[in-house]
Amino acid sequence: MTEFIAPPCLGNIDILFQDEHLLVINKPSGLLSLSGKNPLNVDSVHHRLIKDFPGCTLIHRLDFGTSGIMLVALNKLINGLLTKQFQNNEVDKTYIALLLGELSCLEGDIKAPIAKGEFPLMKVCETGKAAHSHYRVLESSQLRQNQSVTKVLFNPITGRTHQLRLHSQFIGHPIIGCDLYTLGKSQHLAHRLMLHACSLSFVHPVTGVRMNIESQSEF
Repeated sequence: MTEFIAPPCLGNIDILFQDEHLLVINKPSGLLSLSGKNPLNVDSVHHRLIKDFPGCTLIHRLDFGTSGIMLVALNKLINGLLTKQFQNNEVDKTYIALLLGELSCLEGDIKAPIAKGEFPLMKVCETGKAAHSHYRVLESSQLRQNQSVTKVLFNPITGRTHQLRLHSQFIGHPIIGCDLYTLGKSQHLAHRLMLHACSLSFVHPVTGVRMNIESQSEF
């Protein structure tokens, strides 16, 4: 696979919550979370934020094509406390996605282990790490270029790399616009990956208050 060079991203980072300890932001689709080794891939969430928030660190990442909520620590202490919440599965995340086709079940669980494939790909593999996603259909039978499309709400119970892309493909309904795991019609039905991190729930590491942040998708 040839080295990926990200096209310019004209979208802005919106701040959904800010205090002296942390930020919750909304990432546009088409922006890297971290800058790549290639100088042509310097633009990223971290590259933009560090200009105004020196020392900030990303608690988690979103894929280049995925939009939505990201959590950012403004110092090392907060980074450690928030990272521990992720490690202890104390953070709840949901995503909205558009899938190809009409799902036979309105709600279900996908359990398919994930392992590293040929870089940068991952793969569903019996010897991989356990991976679990829950989905619920929000709207079905939309039409895009005469193709049936279903809007679902995903709750990833685990947080494996490319988990929602792989699990969608695994059940035969790939995410519209996916350029890594989809060959054919579903890749070309949208100009972007139709995956958006729409909610994030975590405990503020200083105040102890549970934060429930939401971000509406564009699709």
